[in-house]
Amino acid sequence: MNLKFRFAALFTFFVALILIISSASIYILYYNYRESDCYKRLRSDGNQLYQEFVSAKSNDKNTSSQKLSGVHNDFFSDEKLAMFDSAYNIIYKEPDSVSVKLNSSLAQNILNAPTYEFRYKVGITECTALYMTDNKIYVLVSAIDRNGLTKLRTLKFILGAVFVAGLLITLLFSFLFVRQVFKPLAKLSTQMQETTELNLFERIYVGKENNEINQIAKNFNAMLERLNQAFESQKSFVHHASHELRTPLATMLAQTESALRKDLSKDDYVKLLESLKEDQSGLIDLTNSLLLLSQYEKIQSSAKWPLIRVDEVLYETISSTKRMLHGLDIDLQFTNIPDDENDLMIKGNEALLKVAFSNLIKNAWQYSIDKKVVVIIDATAETMDVHFDNQGSPLTDSEIEKLKVPFFRGSNSKDVKGFGLGLSIVERIIMLHHGNFKYSLAEKNTNRFTTSFKVGA
Repeated sequence: MNLKFRFAALFTFFVALILIISSASIYILYYNYRESDCYKRLRSDGNQLYQEFVSAKSNDKNTSSQKLSGVHNDFFSDEKLAMFDSAYNIIYKEPDSVSVKLNSSLAQNILNAPTYEFRYKVGITECTALYMTDNKIYVLVSAIDRNGLTKLRTLKFILGAVFVAGLLITLLFSFLFVRQVFKPLAKLSTQMQETTELNLFERIYVGKENNEINQIAKNFNAMLERLNQAFESQKSFVHHASHELRTPLATMLAQTESALRKDLSKDDYVKLLESLKEDQSGLIDLTNSLLLLSQYEKIQSSAKWPLIRVDEVLYETISSTKRMLHGLDIDLQFTNIPDDENDLMIKGNEALLKVAFSNLIKNAWQYSIDKKVVVIIDATAETMDVHFDNQGSPLTDSEIEKLKVPFFRGSNSKDVKGFGLGLSIVERIIMLHHGNFKYSLAEKNTNRFTTSFKVGA
């Protein structure tokens, strides 16, 4: 079932429910009104008959007899009136041919009824029984309200016809209305289907009205913008990766071809092989960095990671990094030593953190002017910051914005070998640990890279 049909059916259902409730309410209210009005008329006729009977005792009997026989309501059909004494003997009946009796059960119901008025039905005949306390007389009045019943049947037919017609009209207009309402969505759907990776720069039209359809269009355009940025970033990544791979490969090929064309001495061959070895090492480093970056993009944060002490991970990382970077001068400091060792623990992956810290140390060492790195741990009960400081030229605002972009290298990297992937890897690893990674200027000419973690998280 599509959405348009569901909306139309739901709208029709609610309208049908309203029509049913309204029709039933009107019918029930008129039904009760007709019945109440009928009993009031019957009671009025019974009281009039009794009053005429009492008056007949003291007035002319012929005149009174005429008045008694004239107690009839033209509103009713087949009206019957009768009076009984306290011994249930009939005193008067109209018409005279009617056969009516009063038994003790009915008399008891009359006496038990409020105001001594008992109402009941026999088929379509409605009856009212009264008890007059002053003369201990029972009065029975019955009639058929044909006029009222006819009106009730007519009302039932009218309400039924109105319900069916209203339901059909509602169904028709609901489909037309839903179709009109869904036109912008259908247009939006068509535009979405036509959107491919080749036209991500195109945007869906957004109207001036502040409604849900335009809000969806705005959100879709925002999603297209993010997708376009992701595709551009991917293209840029592939372009830079290809360029970085092509340069050392072209150099190696040129050196090899040059060596094949010349008759070199042993020393020249050694120099050539050393140059090829250096280029090959660079290629290996670049390939490993690309594989790491690709691998970390797929890794997800895990709640099952154990609690590890960051200072111990730093000690081990510093020790292994010193063996790789000859001449590294590194100093590990604490802003304040926590009383509780739990303030130095976070939930994480030790191998990943070693890679991140190693890249930060290497980055600080390569770009420092004195080849010295200072690592500072600043831990509190809630957060822990690890700062990596070095003395060097500060970065510009534009360089800070692109710092974490793969293959981006600042203006101070001309004489430093590298590919611009280290900080991208660091950022991904820190994000996996739900931490923050940022650059700041601690002091004049003191660059600071900071990783922040939640303690115990």
